[in-house]
Amino acid sequence: MYTFSQLLARNILLGVVFVIVSTALSVFFLAEYTTQKHEQHQAAISAFAQQLGKSKELANVLRKSEDYSQLTINSYDGEKIYSYSNPSPGFTFPMTQPPAHKVSLSTVDLMINYQLNTSKDSLFVLKIIFSLTGLIILLVVVAAQMSVRKNGKFMSAISHQIKKDLSLISSNDTEVYDDLIEIPELKTGIAEIKQLIEKQVSTSSVLEQHAYTDHLTGLDNRNRFVQYYESLREPESATKFGVLVISRCSELQTVNQIHGYHEGDNYIKNVASLIQSAVTAYRSGRLFKLSSSDFATILPNITLKEAENFANDLTQRFNEFQQSADLDSVAYTGLVYFDQTKPLGELLALVDTGISIAQTQHINAWYIQKDSEALKNTDFNQGNQNWRQEIDNVIDNQRISLLVQPIQPTTRNSKVYGEVLARFLNSNDEMLPTASFIAMAEKLDKITAVDKLIIETAINEIISKNIVDQSFGINVSARSISDEHFLIWLERKLLREASIAPRIIFEITEFGLQQNIKTSKRFIDLVHRAGSRVTVERFGVGLTSFKFFRDLKPDFIKMDSTYTRDIDDDKNNQYFLRVMVDLAHRLSITVLAESVESQEEKHTLERLFIDGCQGFYIGKPKPI
Repeated sequence: MYTFSQLLARNILLGVVFVIVSTALSVFFLAEYTTQKHEQHQAAISAFAQQLGKSKELANVLRKSEDYSQLTINSYDGEKIYSYSNPSPGFTFPMTQPPAHKVSLSTVDLMINYQLNTSKDSLFVLKIIFSLTGLIILLVVVAAQMSVRKNGKFMSAISHQIKKDLSLISSNDTEVYDDLIEIPELKTGIAEIKQLIEKQVSTSSVLEQHAYTDHLTGLDNRNRFVQYYESLREPESATKFGVLVISRCSELQTVNQIHGYHEGDNYIKNVASLIQSAVTAYRSGRLFKLSSSDFATILPNITLKEAENFANDLTQRFNEFQQSADLDSVAYTGLVYFDQTKPLGELLALVDTGISIAQTQHINAWYIQKDSEALKNTDFNQGNQNWRQEIDNVIDNQRISLLVQPIQPTTRNSKVYGEVLARFLNSNDEMLPTASFIAMAEKLDKITAVDKLIIETAINEIISKNIVDQSFGINVSARSISDEHFLIWLERKLLREASIAPRIIFEITEFGLQQNIKTSKRFIDLVHRAGSRVTVERFGVGLTSFKFFRDLKPDFIKMDSTYTRDIDDDKNNQYFLRVMVDLAHRLSITVLAESVESQEEKHTLERLFIDGCQGFYIGKPKPI
């Protein structure tokens, strides 16, 4: 049994808590109400101003519609039409007074600055709080005078009601219970808290999906991969060792260039499906998408010997897909063993070396990079050495195959050409991954020799097949055009082949030319003296200026695929291309578009007066 003083003290405490909660909820709802009121009044001001214009009646209407702390109406040229400031704004709750706001109405030449006065609303809420407080005090006194038994039941009922409502916040129970005591304010507050929690949970789920999921394949991305691997290194993790497998789609760039970006996306999704099918045979295996072309597979508690079966399965699947999809290759795979002591950075360096070695072997090959091999070669140059030997073999034995992809003119007067695409073969006459070959040739300072090989082979093919009535574009690296020996060799080559030189167009990326304008100008002047021409490819990626055109004077520019892709739906790119075409034509420069993959894109480019189109829709690469 409670004594009267105990019951009085408890009821007073409950009353204070109830008043605080009620006050907080009241202020919250008042803040929401004033915000909505401010937004509605802003729309009303615009409507009144449109109807009444610059008249004093506008100020009278506004003053009658709302109570202001301040109201100023000016014209755009600074003329003051009306000004009002309330000297006694009255009491307002903190954070419920809306800030001053400016409405600019250019159609009626008015600028209206105003701040609503919410003191009446605050006073009304304050009266409610005082009334509620008085009522609580009265109830406390009455309750204290009641018998201990009745007060005990009353307090027990309130406690049970609060616990029941609060439990519903973290529960999905939809069963309806009869309220023992009806307290609307309490139910409203709890309902709002539950909505807020549900909204936050939903928002967190969406953000997590964007942060940890690859949008193309739906696989977990690099962020999740790093998170998952670090969790395996925790002392309490059930995974003590395993194998990391990375498969690289090294022909993605080639597929994008030859078949188009849509086919490139399909290629990546098909590879993801192939690897996922192989991973399902391993109960704890996880697949991740690390980058545009790399997939990572983690096989927990699997030895390297067991992982060889997985790698062989991958190669078989890749080979079958390669034949059905008519591709040069699909993907190359590197494997490395790990345990809880291995940092991720070291593993990625090891497996990257393994991929480099696999690419120099047979098509869709795999290679296991073991720790012992890495320790013998601390600079991780084993993959580089394999590539160096492979590149030297290609150069020395001229293991190269040339394809040509046509560029279709949009008018009869447009003079265009076909772009030469090089493919490189290993000693078994198997296709090496083109993008990796070029990248490694750049890295190992072999790219100039590769450029010479392509130019010589192309010229020999033109002569031997007597196709001197056609023009051919040949890609040249930025490093080669800055190489003194290469320039001397090229000039002599073009002078010796004077009848072929006018049929050669050298393609250099905009970025490569911008690295050294002086060197680039020298190269272009040399080419022009020999009778050949120059195309700036991937144009628009950098910040090209008018000075770029004036100084270098290229013959063609080939717009980057980011501008031509879905050009029929992109008004911004259409405007940019129209401006660039107009500027280029004024300077007698022919404008080409690459990666044209649909009839809609082609027709749009024709309307923009592009001179020629290249892409999978226009024509597939064929042997020269």
